[in-house]
Amino acid sequence: MKILGIGVDIIENKRIKNSIKNSKFKKRIYSSKELAQSILSKNKVGYFSKRFAAKEAFAKALGTGFRGNLNFNDIEIINDKMGKPYYLITKKITELIQMKFKIKKFNCFLSISDENDYSTAFTIIQSI
Repeated sequence: MKILGIGVDIIENKRIKNSIKNSKFKKRIYSSKELAQSILSKNKVGYFSKRFAAKEAFAKALGTGFRGNLNFNDIEIINDKMGKPYYLITKKITELIQMKFKIKKFNCFLSISDENDYSTAFTIIQSI
């Protein structure tokens, strides 16, 4: 196993608090699953801020940023039954990682956290 990419991001929650008032912003950045799941969250600003940071961290770990064929809403962050966040690995994400790193199998790891003013995310892409 080898680490292929590491990404980290931090965002000021106030920035997302203002942005999520705009429905076009939310549809451009977040997937339909993430928008549906947000209804269950008591802290909407934290929910959306952490996911924004996670998407940025993923693009940095991939090493491409958001260019070419990668858009914010292509990257989905879902929580398991225990509340742990993870990247939903779609066909498109699989193809992007396989093409970029010339590998067949991989894992993506995600850690997200927030405080009153900031949210942060850390991502690792690892070959298997």
